[in-house]
Amino acid sequence: MKYTKLNFMMSVLGIIIYIADLIVDIWVSVSFFHEGQYVFGVLTVSFMLFGTLVVQCFSYSWFNADLKKAGQESQHCFLLLHCLQGGIFTRYWFALKKGYLVAFKNSNKTDNFIEERIDPHKEVIDRVTDLSMLRLFETYLEGCPQLVLQLYIFLEYGQANFSQCAVIIVSCCAISWSTVDYQVALRKSLPDKNRFNGLCPKLTYLFYKLFTLLSWMLSVVILIFLNVKIALCLLLFLWFLGILWAFKNQTQFCVSISMEFLYRIVVGFILIFTFFNIKGQNTKCPMSCYYIVRVLATLGILIVLWICPLSIFNADYFLPISFIIALTLLLGIIFLIVYYGTLHPNRNEDTQLDEIDGKLVQIDCRMKYFLMQ
Repeated sequence: MKYTKLNFMMSVLGIIIYIADLIVDIWVSVSFFHEGQYVFGVLTVSFMLFGTLVVQCFSYSWFNADLKKAGQESQHCFLLLHCLQGGIFTRYWFALKKGYLVAFKNSNKTDNFIEERIDPHKEVIDRVTDLSMLRLFETYLEGCPQLVLQLYIFLEYGQANFSQCAVIIVSCCAISWSTVDYQVALRKSLPDKNRFNGLCPKLTYLFYKLFTLLSWMLSVVILIFLNVKIALCLLLFLWFLGILWAFKNQTQFCVSISMEFLYRIVVGFILIFTFFNIKGQNTKCPMSCYYIVRVLATLGILIVLWICPLSIFNADYFLPISFIIALTLLLGIIFLIVYYGTLHPNRNEDTQLDEIDGKLVQIDCRMKYFLMQ
């Protein structure tokens, strides 16, 4: 495990995207209230609060777990920082501070508070992995609904102001970045996982996620145009199925029962938009079923769209949107097949053994039961 200068620059880029995403969300919500579009403004703020509150809960829980593991008592300043929605910034501060010392200076002299028995590279990598997962949670809890809302507004009115365009662009960047960054960070933090070698696997994985996600979001937007109640019922039903799937698999990601319950709720929400490996197990069959259902649902929405009268939808966007949905879905499935068929970094065939007693190397990381495929 090595935390390099490139990894540090990627972490810096991550916080830049996070701040930009936060700024444009606040900007567009203020614009909605200023223009008298209170429903859109309230929805935008609600998405922001929902995502950040969940992320702060996980962040504070992990801080407590790490302190207890180190034999230290919980610090009230961390609770205050998380109540003020500063958990992510606190984690970025610690990660970048230690990451700079490890990446740009001698790792053996990184700082006085790093004990000799602790590998400073592993410590930073674990912190960055925690950050990547928190950003992934926030992206799907806040960014995906936000993107659906902005796409709906754009298609409803036929135009978008600068702030709305900024939200759409930044949300796409945030979703793309968090998805790939987390996959890279997770594999780097787990010794028994092969790394992403080269740019091609990362880009293929990115396009697979981005195209399938975009196709589904546009399909949901179209369904909202057809009937809001049916669209909400479908999304709630998919959320419920995702939660049931998490409970069926008996996930073991969190220490406390309450946080594990919250984790399963979050997983169910993410499964509305993209496939999520919730327990680090072989997912060939579940993922195949997931995307077969996704293809059938998308095709069903398109068929209904063609059957229903065009008066409910702007005719200028009818053919282009239908074409984009079908094309992005096809491209996403193609990239999925290419990635898992040829480029997926499979498990190491030769498991590394401990030289002393011959037992498997223990992975001291909260991600050891978890892998997003």
